[in-house]
Amino acid sequence: MSPETFAIRMPPDIRAVRVGEHPVVVIDDFMAHPQALVEAACQARFERCPGADERKGYPGLRAPVPAAYTERLTELLDPLIRLNFGVPEELPLRKSPCTFSLTTVAPEDLGPLQRVPHFDASTPHFMAVMLYLCDERHGGTAFYRHKASGLQQITADQRERYGDLIYAEMARNPAPPRYFSDSDDCFELLGMLPARFNRLVAYRGSLLHSAIVNPATGLSSDPRLGRLTITTFYDF
Repeated sequence: MSPETFAIRMPPDIRAVRVGEHPVVVIDDFMAHPQALVEAACQARFERCPGADERKGYPGLRAPVPAAYTERLTELLDPLIRLNFGVPEELPLRKSPCTFSLTTVAPEDLGPLQRVPHFDASTPHFMAVMLYLCDERHGGTAFYRHKASGLQQITADQRERYGDLIYAEMARNPAPPRYFSDSDDCFELLGMLPARFNRLVAYRGSLLHSAIVNPATGLSSDPRLGRLTITTFYDF
């Protein structure tokens, strides 16, 4: 493939929106040739995620993404994240591998922690970045506030308290076998960013969030049909 296969469309259409008390960055029409990534996913080798046997973690399959995408992504996002999320310039960047992700686990097979909103990390500058390679039929990403604690963001000093509360709630009233979406007795829905083909979304990984999944259309291992995304994590 040529170097331009995974080029980012310039200039990027960057928007910052607020969900609850926190910013989320959205860039629509992110890649110049997004279909090239779909084709790369069709050639990739997907595997079950770590923790699958324990019904924990991401409920589906993942595969590595071409290195050229990773390089282009970081060139843009390093300064963009620092500017929009107040990350100090002197902090070095650490990055996870970019991975294709396909949601494939049926609702009845989800583990208890896969049925409620989650956070990725409690460090102050841990960022989650997702590129949708599927359309609005595949839901989106929603953000929540935990009602008993009042928390939308789980920081290091709140992590133990929040864990005690959520485990106690799950013991008293186990979540039904479904992908989380609307508010319930424990969580308040603050807002949802719909999936859109070639839409990139960046947010703090310490925010309580959940993938909105439509099991009727989204649970496929075929990258052309399923809930295909690219996930990347940055920490500073």
